[in-house]
Amino acid sequence: MSDQKSCACSAASKLIFACSGAADVGAIADQAARQLAGEGIGKMFCLAGIGGRVGGIMKTTESAEKILVIDGCPLNCAKSCLEQAGFTKFEHTNLTDLGLVKGQSAVTGENIQKVVEDGKAKLSCN
Repeated sequence: MSDQKSCACSAASKLIFACSGAADVGAIADQAARQLAGEGIGKMFCLAGIGGRVGGIMKTTESAEKILVIDGCPLNCAKSCLEQAGFTKFEHTNLTDLGLVKGQSAVTGENIQKVVEDGKAKLSCN
């Protein structure tokens, strides 16, 4: 048994739900979530499972230390999905707030990185 102390919000209990809509901003949100997961910042999780009220996905989400929801546009579909499932304690990013506009924002590394940096800040232990 280790006496090593770690952050109370361990990476294993951070979940990321992203809009993966058909627009450019949906693709950016999705790619940013995948990058955050790939870097070990959190685990990308299934938004459709929340919408479908899949038991295991709901239970895992209920036990998460932190949740990040990334929406591509002002419709806030991902946020609404979690709220309708009864979740209220989560961090939320809307790409519009980061200066990205639906139909006008290319899926580039620079735009994805804007969202990644915002996500890292919101999922940090501070």
